[in-house]
Amino acid sequence: MNTLHRSTLLAVAGTALALSLTACQSDSGSTSSSRPATSATVASSPAAGATTAAKDTVASERPGPAASARSAGAKGSTGASSTGATGSTGGRGTASTPLCTARDVRVTAATQDGPPYTHIVLTARNTSGHSCRLTGFPHIQFLESHKQDVPAVAKSKPVTPVVLTAGAPAYALVKLSDGGADEDNEPVSAFSVQVEGDSTVIAVTAPGSGGIAVDPAKALTGYWTPELRNGADDF
Repeated sequence: MNTLHRSTLLAVAGTALALSLTACQSDSGSTSSSRPATSATVASSPAAGATTAAKDTVASERPGPAASARSAGAKGSTGASSTGATGSTGGRGTASTPLCTARDVRVTAATQDGPPYTHIVLTARNTSGHSCRLTGFPHIQFLESHKQDVPAVAKSKPVTPVVLTAGAPAYALVKLSDGGADEDNEPVSAFSVQVEGDSTVIAVTAPGSGGIAVDPAKALTGYWTPELRNGADDF
């Protein structure tokens, strides 16, 4: 009787222990299956996804070699076009510049600054407000008794045409005499000047309070030049 009762108690205790172990194993399995894997958490992280998308966006917006080449080509075309436009504009040739007339210039006379004192300098200043060409030499007549123009000195002719912008001057050196005491000098207080291509007479006042002494047989004039030149204007 005691043996049977002990056997029964042992069987019940064994069954309870087995049930307890089974329940523990079930709890442990549920805990493991409900925890997500570390790698899965990183892959599905919103921050990681945004970073990847941002990199893809930057890569798609960055121009490739073909786009860079097109951009360089466009800049080169613009530069070439600008250069061509500038070159085609060019400057107006002197042939299209009108001749200076008596109405375009103001002619004055002054004694030459320094020896020889037998010369005066004519200045023709452009007062027209526009550019004009002053060609040739001044056509001068000093005396009513001598209607011939004063001869011009060929070596004083400038190589290029004289183009006067608004307000610019041109000069001509004029020889009055040789300065000898036995010359046939005549006093002149005013004389006439004409510019090339215009028959209008310009009255010019002679410099000095007593006027100038002119020997018509010795008088010479130089060509109009932008400035007086040593050598070419020495006569």
